[in-house]
Amino acid sequence: MEMEADSQEREALHHEAQNKKEKFSVKGLWDLLWSPINWVKMLSRELHWSFVISVVMVYGISQGLSMGLSRISIQYYLKDEQKVQPSEAQVYLGIIQIPWMVKPLWGLFTDALPILGYRRKPYFVFAGLIGVVSMLVLSLDKKLDLTMSLLSLMVGSAGVAIADVTIDACVTENSISHPSLAGDMQSLCGLTSSVGALVGFSVSGFFVHLLGPKGVFGLLSIPPALVIFVGMMLRESHLHNFSHRRVSEKFVDSGKAMWTTLKCSSVWRPCLYMYLSLALSLSVREGMFYWYTDAKGGPSFSKEVVGSIFSIGALGSLFGVLLYQNFFKSYPFRDVLLWTQLLYGLSGLLDLVFVLRINLKLGLPDYLFVVIDEAVSQMIGRLKWMPLLVLSSKLCPAGIEGTFFALLMSIDHVGILSSTWAGGLLLHILNITRTQFENLWMAILIRSILRILPIALLFLIPRADPSSSILPSEMLRTKKGDDLESENVEMASLVNGV
Repeated sequence: MEMEADSQEREALHHEAQNKKEKFSVKGLWDLLWSPINWVKMLSRELHWSFVISVVMVYGISQGLSMGLSRISIQYYLKDEQKVQPSEAQVYLGIIQIPWMVKPLWGLFTDALPILGYRRKPYFVFAGLIGVVSMLVLSLDKKLDLTMSLLSLMVGSAGVAIADVTIDACVTENSISHPSLAGDMQSLCGLTSSVGALVGFSVSGFFVHLLGPKGVFGLLSIPPALVIFVGMMLRESHLHNFSHRRVSEKFVDSGKAMWTTLKCSSVWRPCLYMYLSLALSLSVREGMFYWYTDAKGGPSFSKEVVGSIFSIGALGSLFGVLLYQNFFKSYPFRDVLLWTQLLYGLSGLLDLVFVLRINLKLGLPDYLFVVIDEAVSQMIGRLKWMPLLVLSSKLCPAGIEGTFFALLMSIDHVGILSSTWAGGLLLHILNITRTQFENLWMAILIRSILRILPIALLFLIPRADPSSSILPSEMLRTKKGDDLESENVEMASLVNGV
């Protein structure tokens, strides 16, 4: 009897332990599913919900979704309707991005020149308006020549850049006031941008096939309309008794402050690294795109397939954001950049395997191999980019946060432009045209080797980790009465009303 009782007791304990294990398993799964939501709630609580919504609207829709829709539509527009060569397409794509190189100018305006008593709201509205008009012109004018098309695309790009620099000012301000959340804020920006790009790329091929590039340009008038809504939604304190006579003085003061900051070795060294690391990563994207869609030498992918490839790339980019947020955001900048730069160079060799058709010899179909290639390349590229974004937010002095962050981003865009135009020159030298791709493998090999060279420049990057301050303490303090940002968007004031 005692043995039977012991057996029953052990069986009961076993069932109890099993039930607890199942409960813990369900609870762990539930916590995992809710962790992103809890993370967003935490950011909304610490930084306020209006900031989070603004980031989603600008980064997720105006940039991410629009980028996904516009990239393929512009590529097919230049290739099929304007009949340009791959090297020319890269030059034109670089021209379209010129408004991003003058971001400090937009930053100076938002910092020092209020409109109707507001510093931020009018710039969101203006950015949205020019974006809507430029996309409608591209969509409705059936006889638009190449010059006017490029001008309209540049104006649309300027709209996105102005909205970007305005929201960047808010992100940078919060990075200074909440340094421990700097990585989280950049992760939010990267996450929303990646999700938006994923959605945009997923439907882009279908819409380009269904509506044509010009029809997609019409759809692209919707995201800038939402930017106008952001300008109307933000609660911003009205500036009273503002003297426009001081605008020129503020411009001069901001210029002096930026120059003083740039002369600091802890600032110009990372800036030099960021430019060189981007400029040395030559872009041969248009050569690859023309080869993707070529019926003779390439795999002849359809519009829908090209869109799905880029959507997988956006998914890889999103995964890179999640990896950085969960595993790498606390590591020193230099350590993360060392491994990501090395992997970035090696991942470029996947394109070489694809162009030489080695994947077919290994039994891997074109589509399967190219989506793996795109996902891996975009994931590593995002992992390399995230610490540079966080580092940039750490280099901005108080009082001109928006302007200086815009300056840092413009340096990055000059690097990207250098990469694009140098890649176009390489395509031209190697005689890679709309129908000739014999030397494309050589361009890919040169690009992959150059991607590894920035490792030798890592000594320019500080050994600090993302939670520590990099600038001298006096640059992080703003003198009383001389704070250009003191009356900016007061998102935190909404907290008091809840």
